[in-house]
Amino acid sequence: MGTPDRKEFDKYIHAISAEIEQAQVKLISAANVQMLLHYWKLGHFILYNQQRLGWGSKFIERTSEALRKLHPEKKGYSPRNLTYMCQFARLYPVGAVEQLIRADQELSEPTLEKISSVVSGLNNLQFAQEPLAQIQPANTEHNTITQEPLAQLENVSQALVAITRNPMPNIENAFVNSPLSKTNWASHIVLMDSKQPLGVRYWYMKQSVENGWSSTILKMQIETGLFQRQVEKRKINNFTATLPQPQSDLANYLLKDPYIFDLAGVKERADERDIEDQLVGHVTKYLLEMGSGFAFVARQKHFQIGDSDFFADLILYNIKLHAYVVVELKATPFKAEYAGQLNFYINVVDDKMRGANDNKTIGLLLCKGKDEVMAQYALSGYAQPIGVSDYQLSTAIPDELKSALPTIEEVEEELTHLFVESKDE
Repeated sequence: MGTPDRKEFDKYIHAISAEIEQAQVKLISAANVQMLLHYWKLGHFILYNQQRLGWGSKFIERTSEALRKLHPEKKGYSPRNLTYMCQFARLYPVGAVEQLIRADQELSEPTLEKISSVVSGLNNLQFAQEPLAQIQPANTEHNTITQEPLAQLENVSQALVAITRNPMPNIENAFVNSPLSKTNWASHIVLMDSKQPLGVRYWYMKQSVENGWSSTILKMQIETGLFQRQVEKRKINNFTATLPQPQSDLANYLLKDPYIFDLAGVKERADERDIEDQLVGHVTKYLLEMGSGFAFVARQKHFQIGDSDFFADLILYNIKLHAYVVVELKATPFKAEYAGQLNFYINVVDDKMRGANDNKTIGLLLCKGKDEVMAQYALSGYAQPIGVSDYQLSTAIPDELKSALPTIEEVEEELTHLFVESKDE
């Protein structure tokens, strides 16, 4: 046997390494699903026994203490975490889990209209009784869960069967196939603390998974009302008239109103260049607020048109829309002439930058306030797609969240292949 060719050997090692990394990701993901399923079942089991035995407020503390004596090496069974497990079970009875699976099926091809309908439907669901209230004395007679539940933890599965009157494999499969199993426990705690209705929690759950948010990012998005700004808000644009379906609906969905930028140190009356400097200087947080699929392309992009020089404030690219997005910032309320200026830049980017596989360039005008009726009239005469949103300057992001965000250098390294460098800058 000869010595393998160096290049071929490197390819071989690279393939094995990739397989190891993929296997590790799958193992971690599978472990997370099993942990969530365990917490969900345990929450049902504790609630069931608390109700059955009529034990009071100290039941959780006693359970935690006994578990930690029996299993000192196991983590995650503090009174606080057990309380969250109970809340997890109470918020997501089997009926709710099944409804979330149906919601996923309905949103296999999401539109803003479908999202609004599904979220509203989930919000309005009424689970007439907690599953625990359906337990009849006869059921408990057939279970081996009798007097000391702490010594009978192996019977959690049987308890859940009794609670739901459903075969155990069906229950577990429903949970594993639901959106609940895709979200990490820390994010579930944030969602439970948020007190949002079921449909809104579901939307944040989906967004968190799709965008890879940490629990701290998820908390910030909830606190800044992302759902209300992106889904509930009636947004000002001409996308329906200027973009084909489904791009027009997707563009409308991705637009927010208002945008909230955390720009520490920028005075409220800052001019456009001050705001631009801060946005580009904090590109990570800027792209986070812009939303899913946005990549930074250029700022103050220079175009020479005839004998004149023009500079577009910010140019992004959205991977989902397959389109450039030209952003113009105004430190004043909306004026009709702003739409004309942005329309000009859209035409230029379409001509100078748009490739054969790119969709129509979209314009986004960010203003410090707007008369919505006037803005809608102003957009109706343009053939190019333009949206108008307010923006707010906020310093609400706490220090611990700022430190959790990746550095600009880290983001740039990962997105280098998406960045389009301007030779004119």
